[in-house]
Amino acid sequence: MRILGIDPGSRVTGYGIVVKQGPELGFVTCGTIRTAGERDFSRRLLVIFEGLCQVIEQHRPDVAAVEDLFLARNPRSALKLGQARGAAVVAALQRRLAVHDYTPRMVKQAVAGYGQADKEQVQRMVEMLLGLNGSPSSDAADALAVAICHANHVDHLAALGR
Repeated sequence: MRILGIDPGSRVTGYGIVVKQGPELGFVTCGTIRTAGERDFSRRLLVIFEGLCQVIEQHRPDVAAVEDLFLARNPRSALKLGQARGAAVVAALQRRLAVHDYTPRMVKQAVAGYGQADKEQVQRMVEMLLGLNGSPSSDAADALAVAICHANHVDHLAALGR
């Protein structure tokens, strides 16, 4: 099973794909979609949508896992993040992928064993769990962590019939 993990952001959206074969996890690819060059926010959403559609077309994942929103102090930032997340979810759904949501705490717990892990801990654990030679960017590592989180939950979800 190929799992696309997505860490949505209005300026940088991370993506990562892992393959799960039984209990084993393998790295496929990861990267970022950067929208900072676009001044118009609506165009940023289009860049996220189109970028993820390209990733899906190129790597053919079977399912998508998306990091859910966290509580933001700035309501305007939370709204923008929600819209970026929406663009990511629609890209996956349009390509006929099932979408699973995971909170940041669940993702950190799945990869670092601690729901309050910092970005550097998540990066190091992703690198170690996937046997990478180097550390991906923090946004790509977060996306890989979301994919790993889903890989850890997929057997449980199957037992529940989801």
